[in-house]
Amino acid sequence: MIKRCPITYAPLMPDEDTYSKKGLSLLSRNLTTLRDFPYSQEEQIIQARTMAAKMSIQGVQPKLSASLDVSHNTFKVTDRGGTFIIKPQNFMWPHLPENEDLTMRLARTIGLNVPIHGLLRCKDGSWSYFIRRFDRPNLKSPLRTKLPLEDFAQLSGATRHTKYDSTMEKIIKIIDQFCTFPALEREKLFKLTVFNYLVGNEDMHLKNYSLITLDGTTQLSPCYDLLNTTIAMGKQASEEIALPLNGKKNKLSKSDFIDYFALERLKLSPIITSLILSDIAQHLESWDSLMSSSFLPQEFILAYQDLLRKRSTVLF
Repeated sequence: MIKRCPITYAPLMPDEDTYSKKGLSLLSRNLTTLRDFPYSQEEQIIQARTMAAKMSIQGVQPKLSASLDVSHNTFKVTDRGGTFIIKPQNFMWPHLPENEDLTMRLARTIGLNVPIHGLLRCKDGSWSYFIRRFDRPNLKSPLRTKLPLEDFAQLSGATRHTKYDSTMEKIIKIIDQFCTFPALEREKLFKLTVFNYLVGNEDMHLKNYSLITLDGTTQLSPCYDLLNTTIAMGKQASEEIALPLNGKKNKLSKSDFIDYFALERLKLSPIITSLILSDIAQHLESWDSLMSSSFLPQEFILAYQDLLRKRSTVLF
């Protein structure tokens, strides 16, 4: 069995252990090795519960705020000024870290903006998922250079309890109201919506969309919390999309995505719509290979590939 880097998925060279040199360099050019995260799955979940009230990023999945300590070759948990988010394995839904890492990797292949992320081996041998915080670009002074970031629940006056009480049509209105160049963000929204449908992400609620302001320009933030919830939830999965599109959460058609959403509601031109869909279609074959190189167990890989094939036949 080929050993692969959990940050790049590339095969490890004979002189490389858990991570490749290239993978480590993505975290820091001064990082030559990375120690196992000094917490077990259970310890991370306990720690996440104690930190939950202090963190600016919350959600269903347990999360730890961390920073990269290059001098000691490790991630360290911190209550303040963290520049990474770490998500451990979940007792309710297996292999969420591997699932999210793969799904975010697939998103990057079609040009969606994705922060540096990967899998982190823990002291008990489990994998946790890590992602760089895009609202804190300066590793040395993360709080001093924090970028303005608001999720769509905040922008629409919703809460974590009402984050599903919206529609894709209302998402467009928020973009039009707050973005500097809404036409560009509408294209991004269409690509992201098609992607989420294909990969079975049925949990794209209001808090999973955000706007970030960079150099005076307000735009959709880099992607986060993208995962295949359909295979993660198994028989509990019941919808194709979190927020209704054309009044539907299930049995969405090609016409719903193209004629109604892209052309009528997003006001995209037929040429732009076709280019976005063609670009995604061209990557579908490579997605199979990327899934096979992932750290998901084989049964989950096969389920992911099967779902992708079924969803692809609806759109292409």
